[in-house]
Amino acid sequence: MNTVTQITRRRQVIIEYSLKKGVTEAARRYNVSRQFVYRWKKRYDGTLESLQDRSNRPHSHPNQHTEEEIELIKRMRKKNKHIGLVVFWIKLRQKGYKRSITSLWHL
Repeated sequence: MNTVTQITRRRQVIIEYSLKKGVTEAARRYNVSRQFVYRWKKRYDGTLESLQDRSNRPHSHPNQHTEEEIELIKRMRKKNKHIGLVVFWIKLRQKGYKRSITSLWHL
């Protein structure tokens, strides 16, 4: 058995025990917090797949460049291939780019 299956199986055992004896008793017996039991009990739908860990990666970032900004940068870069970052950033600001020079450098 691989590790993921062992972990999900243990979570399933804890949840099933909590359904019979209660959350507090399950937390005591398996040496986990009550919050842990409630969290996995809420997520559990009867399958082991529902008890697997999910990614913590965010779907988006509030400060990421929009598609319009990226297109503006690409268009401007085609026309201004040989200028430095600061001059390029100043020209972008004149066209409506609102972000810092550091944001431009990261992109």
